[in-house]
Amino acid sequence: MSTVAEPNRTAPDSVRAMTVQGSASTVAIVTDSTAGLPDEVVAEHDIYVVPLQVVVGARALDEGGDVTRDTVAAALGSFEAVSTSRPAPESFAAVYRQATAAGARAIVSVHLSSQVSGTYDSAVAAAVDAGVDVEVVDSAQIGLATGFAVLAAVKARAQGADAAGIAAAACARADACASYFYVDTLEYLRRGGRVGAAAALFGAALAVKPLLTVRDGKVEPLEKVRTAARALARIEELAVEAAGTGVVDVGVQHLSAKPRAAQLASRLRDRLPRAELVWEREVGAVIAAHVGPGAVAVVVSPHVD
Repeated sequence: MSTVAEPNRTAPDSVRAMTVQGSASTVAIVTDSTAGLPDEVVAEHDIYVVPLQVVVGARALDEGGDVTRDTVAAALGSFEAVSTSRPAPESFAAVYRQATAAGARAIVSVHLSSQVSGTYDSAVAAAVDAGVDVEVVDSAQIGLATGFAVLAAVKARAQGADAAGIAAAACARADACASYFYVDTLEYLRRGGRVGAAAALFGAALAVKPLLTVRDGKVEPLEKVRTAARALARIEELAVEAAGTGVVDVGVQHLSAKPRAAQLASRLRDRLPRAELVWEREVGAVIAAHVGPGAVAVVVSPHVD
C-alpha cells in the first residue's frame, strides 16, 4: 500500500461525485468507479466517485454513466474493439475542488492497484495542486476489494480519525484482503495486458479453467482446474479458508453469470456466520472489459479493528 500526503481545477460534467451533505467530518473520501460500491452506499456515506472510461470502437465512455456492463458484454461478443482508460488528472482535480468547496479540509483518495491502472498516478498528479492535504491510497486491489477499503476509511472517519488515520485504515483493510476469481477464458485479460505471468503459465492451455488471484497489486495465476464447477468449488474453499473465524465482509462479483454467483454467495452466507456483509454484484463496465462474460470473483475482506 502507498499513500501520498500532498495536496484542483475544474471538473468535466461527466465526473460523478456525491456532495458532502451535513457531514460533521472535514475529511472527504474519494474513490474511483471500479470500487464497485452500490449507489446507495455512496450516497449514504458522502463518497465522491471518479469514473474510469471504456473505449468501445472509437467512442470513449464514462463508466457508470455513458456505458454499462451490458454494452461491454455485447461489444466483446461481437468482437468489437474494447479497451479502458484511466481518468485524467483534471477529473480528480475537479472532484478535489468540489470537496473543498463543500468544506473539506483534507481528502483521502482510495483507488485500484497502480499495477493495473494509471488511476492512482492521475490522483497523485491532481493532489499536488489541490490546496489541501490529500492522502492518495494505492489499495493494490481490484473491484470490491478496493470498495471494502473505502468502507474502512468511512468507518475511521466516523470514529474521528484524521486524514492520515483514515488512509491507514484503508491500507490495513486492503492489505488483509484476499481475492480469487475464475474466468471462462483468459482471452480478454490477455487483450488488455492484465495477466502477466498468467499468460505464460496458461497461454498454451486455454481450455483449462484458470483460477487467478491478486498478489502485490497484480493479477497472478493461482491454480488450474478442468471444469467451471470445480473452479467455483475451489474458490469457495479458498474464501472460507481466507475468512477464518474472524469478522469479514465478502463480495461475490460476476459478469453475465448471475446463477453461478448467486449460488456461491448463498453457500458462503451459510458457511461464514461471522460475515457482516455478503454482497453479490455484477462487475462494472471497466472490469467487464478485462474479464469477459462468465467470470466470477470472490473478495474476502477481514475487519482489522
